[in-house]
Amino acid sequence: MSQSNFSEAVIHRATFIERDSLTIPILKILQADGTTYEDAVLPQIDQQLSQRIFDACIFTRVLDERMLAAQRQGRISFYMTCTGEEAAVLGSVAALDDGDVILAQYREHAALRYRGFSTQQYMDQLFSNEQDLGKGRQMPIHYGINALNFQTISSPLATQIPQASGVGYSLKLQQKPNVAICYFGEGAASEGDFHAGLNMASVHKVPVIFFCRNNGYAISTPTEEQYAGNGIASRGLGYGMHTIRVDGNDMLAVLAATQQARAYAVKHSAPVLIEAMTYRLGAHSSSDDPSGYRSKDEEAKWQQHDPVKRFKLWLIKEGWTTEADEQALYSKYRDEVLAAVKVAEKVPSPKIDLLIEDVYDQPPPRLKQQLEELKQHIAKYPKAYPKTAGRL
Repeated sequence: MSQSNFSEAVIHRATFIERDSLTIPILKILQADGTTYEDAVLPQIDQQLSQRIFDACIFTRVLDERMLAAQRQGRISFYMTCTGEEAAVLGSVAALDDGDVILAQYREHAALRYRGFSTQQYMDQLFSNEQDLGKGRQMPIHYGINALNFQTISSPLATQIPQASGVGYSLKLQQKPNVAICYFGEGAASEGDFHAGLNMASVHKVPVIFFCRNNGYAISTPTEEQYAGNGIASRGLGYGMHTIRVDGNDMLAVLAATQQARAYAVKHSAPVLIEAMTYRLGAHSSSDDPSGYRSKDEEAKWQQHDPVKRFKLWLIKEGWTTEADEQALYSKYRDEVLAAVKVAEKVPSPKIDLLIEDVYDQPPPRLKQQLEELKQHIAKYPKAYPKTAGRL
C-alpha cells in the first residue's frame, strides 16, 4: 500500500470525537438563595470554620473597597480586587493545611487573611514602606511571607505554575504530607508556562493542586476569544491528571472540591486540576475600565450570584450568623483599615541600600556601581524623588 493510500485508509477507519461531545460536570452544593441542592453532600465544615471564612470574606470586601479608593486618591499606585471571586479563593484555602505552600497570582489576598496576615502587614506592602516584608521592592498587591507559606507574587503571568511543580517535587522528596496550591486565571492558561508546569507535575507525580479561577475574561478578552476547547478542565484530562470543575461562586462546593483534591494529592503524590467557574465583579485592576468590553446587564446578572451573599444566606439558615453580625464586621474592618492606612503612610520608605540586598551573598561590583550612580542621580534631582531622597 502506498503512503497516500495508507493515510486515506487510516482516516477512513478513524472515529472522530466531536469537540462538544466531552461533558464535564460542575460540582454544585449551594443555590443562590443559600439553600443546598437536593442530595448535596456537604464538605467537612463546622461553625468555627465557617465563621473564620466569613470573617475573611468581609475583611477582603472592605480592603478592596478602601484600597481601590486609596488608589483613586493617589495614595497608592496600583490595586487589584478579589471582589466576586472570594469563594474560589477562601473555599480552597480553607481546605488546606497550614504547611501547604501557596503560589498565588495576584487576586488571592483573601487567602493571606485567612492564614493570619495582619491589616498592618497589608498596608506596609501596599505603601512600600520600611516595614514592608518585601523591602519596598515590589508593586502593590505583590505579597509574600515565609511564615505563612505564601510565596511572593511576581508580575509576569503564569511563572508560578512551573514553580509550583518544583515546590511539589520538593515536598515529595522531603516526604512531607503537604501540597502546593497554585492559583491562576484562565488567561494565564494560555501561556506556555501552564503547559510546561502541568506536564512536569503529571510526569513526575507531584502533590500540586492547580487552581484555575475562570472568571470569564483575560483583562478585556472574553473566553470565547481565548480558546476553542472545553474550558481549562479538559486540559487537565489531556495531561493525565485528575480534574474537577466546580461552581466558583459556591463556597461549600469549592471547599468540598479542594478537600477531595488535597486528600488525593497527598495520598497518591499526584497533581489535581480544579477549574472554578466564577466572575470578576470589579475591574481587572485599578488601571482598567470594564465598561469598554462588557455590559451593565451582564454585571447585574452575575451580581445575583454574589458568592459572599450566597454563603451568608447559608450561614443565617444554619443559625451561625446574622445580618447584624455582618454589619458589625463591616464597621469594625472599615475602622481598622483606615487606621492602618494612616499608620503606614507615616512610616518612612526603605533605605535605598536595601535595593541590592538578598540577590547575592555579597553584592557584585557592578550592582554597587549602579547603586552609587542611582544615589547621585537622586541627590541631583531630590524634588523628583521626595520620599527616596531622604533615605539615601
